[in-house]
Amino acid sequence: MNYTEQPLFIPCAGEQILGILALPETPADIGIVLAVGGPQYRVGSHRQFVLLSRKLAEAGYTVLRFDYRGMGDSSGEQRAFDDVSVDIAAAADALQAACPPAQRIVLWGLCDAASAALIYWQATRDSRIAGLCLINPWVRSEATLARTQVKHYYGQRLFAGEFWWKLVRGEVGVGKALGGLFRSLRLSAQIPVAAGRDLSFQARMLLALQACSAPMFVMLSGQDFVAREFIEYASIDPAWAGVLARPNIARQEFPDADHTFSTAQWRSQVEQATINWLDQVVR
Repeated sequence: MNYTEQPLFIPCAGEQILGILALPETPADIGIVLAVGGPQYRVGSHRQFVLLSRKLAEAGYTVLRFDYRGMGDSSGEQRAFDDVSVDIAAAADALQAACPPAQRIVLWGLCDAASAALIYWQATRDSRIAGLCLINPWVRSEATLARTQVKHYYGQRLFAGEFWWKLVRGEVGVGKALGGLFRSLRLSAQIPVAAGRDLSFQARMLLALQACSAPMFVMLSGQDFVAREFIEYASIDPAWAGVLARPNIARQEFPDADHTFSTAQWRSQVEQATINWLDQVVR
C-alpha cells in the first residue's frame, strides 16, 4: 500500500467526532472530505466508504471519512442532514491539520450527504472548497415522490401482465391499488415552492448550485428512486430550470446501478469515475 490509515479525534462544538484518515505517501494538494448519508456511520453500506477512501488514497488523494455528532463513535446528539455544516467544517479543518499539503478540499457525498455538502457551501461559502461530488442527491418532497411513483412504479405495473393476473385472482386489492395511484396523481400535479420564497433544504441546495463556481460532479443511479426524484425535481420546479446545465456541473449516469452501488462492478465504476473527474477537472 502507498498510504496509511489513522484515526482522528476531532473537536466539534464541545463534542468529539471520530474520523479515519487515509493518507498517501505523497499526497496531492486536494483532500477529500467524505460525508456520510444517514442514518449510518463512516463505514457505509457494504463497506462502501472504506473501499472508496482506500481507492482514492491509492490515487494520491488524502481522504477523511467521519461520523457526525451523535452517530457511530462520535459523541453528542444526533442531528438532521441539513444541520451538519459545523461537523463538515470540523472535518475539513482536521484533514488539513493532519495533511498540510491538502490546501483544497473536495466534498463527496451520497444521498442526503450530497444535499448536506451543497447546504454547507451555501451556508459558509468556504473558499477551500475546490469541488463537490454529489451522488444521488436527496430532494424529497411529496410532489416529486408522487411524480416518480407515477412514472416509474405505477407506469411499469400497469403494463405488467403479472399485476393484472394478480388483480384478477384477487391478490391485489382494486381499491388500494387505484387509491394509491390517484393519490400519487393528485400530489404529482403540485409544484414545489420555488426557491427564494422559503428556506427549505431544497432551496438552500439550489442556491449553492446557482452560485458556486467550483466544479461539481453529479452521479446518478439508473435503478434508484432517489436519483429519479432528483431529476424530477429539477424538471418541475421553475426555479431549477437549466441549473444542471451549468458549465461547471458534469453529470454521469449508471443505468444498472442501485442507490448505494452495491456490487463490486458498480462500486468500481463510481471509484474510477471519481478519480477521473478529480484528475482531469479538479486537479
